[in-house]
Amino acid sequence: MINGKTNGHQVPVFHYSWQLEQGSTVGIALHAATRRLKGSDIDTPKLDSELLLGHVLRWTRAQLYTHMERPLSDDEREAFEHLVERRLNYEPVAYLVGEKAFYGLDLFVDHRVLIPRPETELLVDLALDIIMQADRLAASATNGNGRNAGHREPSVSVADVGTGSGAVTLAIAANTRAAIVCGIDISADALAVARANAQRHHLTDRVQFLQGDLLEPLDRQVDVVVANLPYVAQHEWSALAPDIAQYEPSLALSGGADGLGLIRRLVEQAPGKLRPGGMMLMEIGATQGAEVAALARQVFPDAFVEIVTDYAYNDRIVRVQT
Repeated sequence: MINGKTNGHQVPVFHYSWQLEQGSTVGIALHAATRRLKGSDIDTPKLDSELLLGHVLRWTRAQLYTHMERPLSDDEREAFEHLVERRLNYEPVAYLVGEKAFYGLDLFVDHRVLIPRPETELLVDLALDIIMQADRLAASATNGNGRNAGHREPSVSVADVGTGSGAVTLAIAANTRAAIVCGIDISADALAVARANAQRHHLTDRVQFLQGDLLEPLDRQVDVVVANLPYVAQHEWSALAPDIAQYEPSLALSGGADGLGLIRRLVEQAPGKLRPGGMMLMEIGATQGAEVAALARQVFPDAFVEIVTDYAYNDRIVRVQT
């Protein structure tokens, strides 16, 4: 609104930018930013303020609280003001600071990729359990043949479908040498981010990235398929937080009319790409467990299918053991 009315008369209403006084200290800046973000209904105003100011100063959150009286330079103050203004418009903190922690890895993220969620770490947990069990079996077989187990090649092949920033692919590769992991995405932009993250964590020799539709780029069968595909249904879009709806790529969020368009196609493709005795792990929405499990049982009638809940007791993963 540019103008308002008082007693029938137009009066100017000016928008203002959020600003700090020159010479504001770290403590004052944190307090002021937290109050301003809280006033705009940002969910985590204190944490966001700490992360943004820490990014500007290249300090940890702990360092902020041991230097509360330290004045900000003009450049630091203006950079912080700019980031807070962007956060007031609901731009996600991960995009503002350019990274997000996931499974012990600091990943580069920007508007080309979905921001990795803590809930998806459960997908990595389950995948690593499966890989380590399979590797122990392979090690037993190798030792039984009188071979040197210390020089074995990776024994488990994994496809991460919808890799995005590479979060799941790289978390698996960083935590076991028993697997060779292939990350697949239809978006060339997302794959550019994933490759940058592989270089950042010195994992380029342990992973492969392919562009294409779901499992189609694979020219071989794999032991494990993991997937965190878009699963937001059309009717759910209006309920998404503005941080998500306005900034994160819709290609990484929209699952079609019922949210299951891509998951359905993945399950249908899986018999030709998953080895007999293989495992498929699919992250799902909290209300989609029964439907996805039923779909999996239809395509894999002899498989063991279960719904795994997360730490909040929401349906989170459908596990299919063929």
